[in-house]
Order: sequence, then structure tokens, then C-alpha cells
Amino acid sequence: MPKRNPKSDILQSSGNVFRDLRLPRAGEKQTKVRLAVAINQIVQRQQLSQRAAARRLRVNQPKISALLNYRLEGFSVERLMNFLTALDRDIDIVIRRKPASRKAARILVSAA
Repeated sequence: MPKRNPKSDILQSSGNVFRDLRLPRAGEKQTKVRLAVAINQIVQRQQLSQRAAARRLRVNQPKISALLNYRLEGFSVERLMNFLTALDRDIDIVIRRKPASRKAARILVSAA
């Protein structure tokens, strides 16, 4: 939950907008968005049309449209990771104990 600044109505973010909005499965939602951002950046950098991206990722063009517009309800984290590997990207998953200073464990996705 965001911390309230006593001097104003500004709330400090937890780092996860979905958690701040109290949405269910906030960690999963943020993970999906970060994976989708990486995919969309690659598609844009490679100047792939939606049709070409669909062929490369072995899905139909409407799925690519949904992905490019961040309508991610129909995509699992695993499927998004598979898209990244189809785009010639490696994915490293590191599991470690959370620091005692943090209340809850988290999932963090970062692109190199």
C-alpha cells in the first residue's frame, strides 16, 4: 500500500501501480506489462508489421494488435516469455531470499 505524505494529498508509489490501485494479482499484472513492453520495443525496433510479428510469434494478427495495445488478459506470463524467446531473447530467472527489510517477496522483470 502506498505511503501517504502527511503534508499533502500525494501518495508515494509502492513501485507497482496495480498494487497501488488495489487490483487483484498486481504482481502478475506488472510482470505481464513489463514483458509486453520488451516485446513491443523489439517489434518496433525491428520495424515488424503486425502481420510479420504474428508470423514470427506464431499467432494471428488480432493477438498482435492486443499485445501492442497492452490488452494482456489473454496472455500468460509464460506465453509472453515464449514470445521473447521467439524474438531471439534470452530470459534469466533468478530466485533468492527476500531481504528482511522488505515486508513481502516480489517478482521483478527488467530488460537489459
